[in-house]
Amino acid sequence: MEPSDLLKLSKLHCKDALDFALLAPKGYEDRRPSSELVSGAEGVVEIETLEFSLQKGRARGLAWLERFKERAELIIFHPSKYHHALFAPKERFFVKAKVERRFGKLILIQPQKLAKIGEILPKFSTKVFKNQTLIELASRVLSKESLIALGIPALYASRLCELFFPDDSFLRRYQQERGIPKEHQEALKFAEIFRHLRALVGKKRSFEALCRCQNAPWPFVDSLPFPLTSGQKEAIGAIWRDLSSSKAARRIIMGDVGCGKTLVILAAAYMAYPKQAVLMAPTTILAEQLYAEAKRFLPAHFKIALVMQERSSDSLEANLLIGTHALLYRKLDQAALVMIDEQHRFGTAQRSTLERSLSDERGHRPHVLQFSATPIPRTLAMIESNLIDFTFIRDIPFPKDITTRVIAKGDFPALLSHLAQEIAQGKQAAIIYPLVEESENLDYLSLKEGEAFWRKRFEGVYVTHGKDREKEAVLEEFREKGKILLATTVVEVGISLPKLSTIVIVGAERLGLATLHQLRGRVSRNGLKGYCFLYTHHKASKRLDDFASTLDGFEIAELDLKYRQGGDLVGGGRQSGESFTYFDPSCDQELLQEAQAILNAQVKR
Repeated sequence: MEPSDLLKLSKLHCKDALDFALLAPKGYEDRRPSSELVSGAEGVVEIETLEFSLQKGRARGLAWLERFKERAELIIFHPSKYHHALFAPKERFFVKAKVERRFGKLILIQPQKLAKIGEILPKFSTKVFKNQTLIELASRVLSKESLIALGIPALYASRLCELFFPDDSFLRRYQQERGIPKEHQEALKFAEIFRHLRALVGKKRSFEALCRCQNAPWPFVDSLPFPLTSGQKEAIGAIWRDLSSSKAARRIIMGDVGCGKTLVILAAAYMAYPKQAVLMAPTTILAEQLYAEAKRFLPAHFKIALVMQERSSDSLEANLLIGTHALLYRKLDQAALVMIDEQHRFGTAQRSTLERSLSDERGHRPHVLQFSATPIPRTLAMIESNLIDFTFIRDIPFPKDITTRVIAKGDFPALLSHLAQEIAQGKQAAIIYPLVEESENLDYLSLKEGEAFWRKRFEGVYVTHGKDREKEAVLEEFREKGKILLATTVVEVGISLPKLSTIVIVGAERLGLATLHQLRGRVSRNGLKGYCFLYTHHKASKRLDDFASTLDGFEIAELDLKYRQGGDLVGGGRQSGESFTYFDPSCDQELLQEAQAILNAQVKR
């Protein structure tokens, strides 16, 4: 490839022919002479001008069409002196114009002179270069052979080339289907996901582990006062294979709300013994809950330390260190295993900082396990599995019994009656508001506006939100004494409220399904009958109805993908914005599997 072409590609943010192939044309211009003149369509015809004149902001002329043995009127809006010279009598040339027939007259509207005919020209949307420059660049850098050399199967390579070098058959199909034909769309989808997976293979790196863990988990599992689910056991088995390897583990353990990840975390810490394990949690209240569970279930000889921001004197000489982001600022040079709970609550930089800070001078790294109760769709997990290993826990120790209903203003009296009945039985409720303060842009009461209403009708009302510095103390006191909790989505993750039976989510249509599922997961934690009310002013919401019909977090993740069109997991985000132009993770799994199989075969070679 010529240096000048490489420079042009770089200006288009392309590295090779595959990148360029994904800049598919937005449309086509047919410059072949028309065999018939269809009213309302564009046509390419040879004309001989007979007369031409300018009059009041438009030009009119008369031309002879030899092929059709017919005269045509020419109409040009906003003409210039150029047009007067161009359409001088007795001039003969090809034009492209909109064809109309009015009262038996043939009219060519806004005719444009063509210097070259007989082509089907692709039209590009990028403004970096002129259209002709891109056509010429495609002729030099894009070919079936260049795409095959980059790993694209021959069939897809041919279809991609047809997008840039269209023939009559392709153009007919393009016009019939009013856009890119289905087979060519598939080629673009395949090329895009193939390119994405190929980039991930380049990112995936393995490191030697600081040490191989030798302590089998099964004595710990057998010591528990209850049996583990098959999903928990499978996760523990996968982790045991990782930690006993000489390669540093990088695995995400993903399970639904209430699937029992805490015991999997403790089993991993047990495997690392007598080496040190570090567990980082997003909040102090969650860290304290994990600490209490560790003290309860791990053997008595385990040294367990809780590391908080305000407790700088805590000993780091322990078999298991549990803390918040304060761990990022401690010298932790003994850890063989790093675990991060609710991993999506930490930025990519924070997670990698903790991992790198524990590497030794040889570049050996600790084993790293990340845990999440926010399931992602199977397709996105398959994509990211090229970068990191995944384990799914699909069953839960306590089957959930939660009734979910979409409610509106007219259902409010029944809701108040329900809350009174639940509280009379010693249960608790949470009302989740979309905003803390009043907003002109939101047609719902804010947390502060609603507070007086609830305090007037119920005792034991507690209020907190994300910016409340005392929120964790409020949540702890509510857990022991409260009846109704008014909050924002601060209660989404982690906190255990065993008496919480009802959650009301105000303005539910404003939240993603993953967030709704996390909020709903706060109730029925121990098999208690639970209720989730989705309060909305919208008369109908298929999305909320679909959510209400299932409790399965993985099904909800697929629904979330369907409604929100995926996200950027590779960049460390949480489905915040679609990273694909053509490939659709919600329905293109077969193309993904095909791309993975081809890429894996190429890597092995």
